[in-house]
Amino acid sequence: MTLPVFPETYIDLLPEVRAFLGEELKLYIGGRWVPALSGATFETVDPSTGRVLARVPSAQAEDVDAAVRAARQTFDSGAWHLKLTASERGRLIWRLADLIEARAPILAQLDALDNGKPVKKAQTVDVPLSADHFRYYAGWTTKIEGATIPVSTPGMFNYTVREPIGVCGLIVPWNYPLLMAAWKIAPALAAGNCIILKPAEQTPLSALYLARLFEEAGFPPGVFNVLTGYGETAGAALVEHPGVDKIGFTGSASVARTIIRNSASTLKRVSLELGGKSPNIIFADADLEQAVVGATWASFGNNGQSCTAGSRLYIERRVFDRVVEGIADEVAKIRVGMGMQAEQPDLGPVVSGDQLNTVMGYIQDGYASGAQSVIGGKRLGGALADGYFIEPTVFVNVQDSLKIAREEIFGPVVCAMPFDDADEVLWRANETPFGLAAGLWTRDLATAHRFAAKLRAGTIWINTWGDTDAASPFGGYKQSGHGREMGKEAIDLYSEVKSVWLRAD
Repeated sequence: MTLPVFPETYIDLLPEVRAFLGEELKLYIGGRWVPALSGATFETVDPSTGRVLARVPSAQAEDVDAAVRAARQTFDSGAWHLKLTASERGRLIWRLADLIEARAPILAQLDALDNGKPVKKAQTVDVPLSADHFRYYAGWTTKIEGATIPVSTPGMFNYTVREPIGVCGLIVPWNYPLLMAAWKIAPALAAGNCIILKPAEQTPLSALYLARLFEEAGFPPGVFNVLTGYGETAGAALVEHPGVDKIGFTGSASVARTIIRNSASTLKRVSLELGGKSPNIIFADADLEQAVVGATWASFGNNGQSCTAGSRLYIERRVFDRVVEGIADEVAKIRVGMGMQAEQPDLGPVVSGDQLNTVMGYIQDGYASGAQSVIGGKRLGGALADGYFIEPTVFVNVQDSLKIAREEIFGPVVCAMPFDDADEVLWRANETPFGLAAGLWTRDLATAHRFAAKLRAGTIWINTWGDTDAASPFGGYKQSGHGREMGKEAIDLYSEVKSVWLRAD
């Protein structure tokens, strides 16, 4: 393949990245690099320029079947969860974390090219957090245990053991390509499963490079497999395959409904980390300077392409104008640009032309519904015209019933709405089908505890936004998903409990 011509403003590609993009990329199945059986490929595009980065294999049902057979053979042989001790498995996972950390510049450039995010943020945030997740779960391999149960039957001894589920199909999104994969892969490995990873078709590159690190770390063949392809082909075949025991999915609620329907015939386990329309509430007694900055980045961090984006911003009426003005001032400072440009921007483009059209459609619908933008609202042109760039947009004059206030936009758009009292805003905050995250800014400890108890969401942030940790569970209420990523709870997602009864007399 001929490498694309990158803008002169881009930082130099690392030799390893340049070589990777110039290769014939292949699927990783059973420890081997193989083309799609059909020979089909698709293009992955740099959203900063609209130019093709590489051609990637497009896995079909027969490739999924080959990957499932490879993973099943490895799992059934016990090569991962039985023949290696828990300590040995932990050391391999830790070794993988070391390799991720050592190759951080390469992984960061691949995600910055494929996703558009600033390469500095990918290298200083996404990649280190990914390594942290593998290290955290490396420690769990020796701590997964059962219990002795004091049953009431005389002469009977009962104990439980926790075992891996088997073959896990992991389908991850494009907003944090490497990090979202790590969230799922690490606990699934620690629990002893074999894995088939299906990255988003928009951002397949770091997943393929990650497979090289698995190989270098010395994992048994078949423990980790990567299938690049489209959701409606590779993803659907993975969900429907009877040899897959568990599906872990992060993405939209609409795709999740399809996954639930298509997995019904095999009754496989499914965990879902879905979208949100997170309320972010600013009370008049808050540290407003802190709240303004926090609310700005709650809305526009990762270009609003985050399932926890604080995109419903409720501000107590008596400070509404002051806070909105402060946020507009903060937004005016945000630099939008190409993720690989030498002078690093704060935000890059949205991920694709389709996403650009979706977000701009919401913006136009907001205007048509009577909302007003105090800043932003346009696609960026000039030197950025070939990419998928949108101005960070703050809407006011928004009613809760408007589409822009109810639906997940997944782009740099926030709706600022006033409120008059605590009971009112609590009701409005919870009046949503989503429940992934929520937050508030206040100096009043009683208000903080009351809202933490009554907000219907899986994560509550108080006087902060966006904090996560490998040790702390993360997931949603209502239509924001089933199950919890991270923490001990993620081990539960990827394991089964077996109860053993033994007559002792």
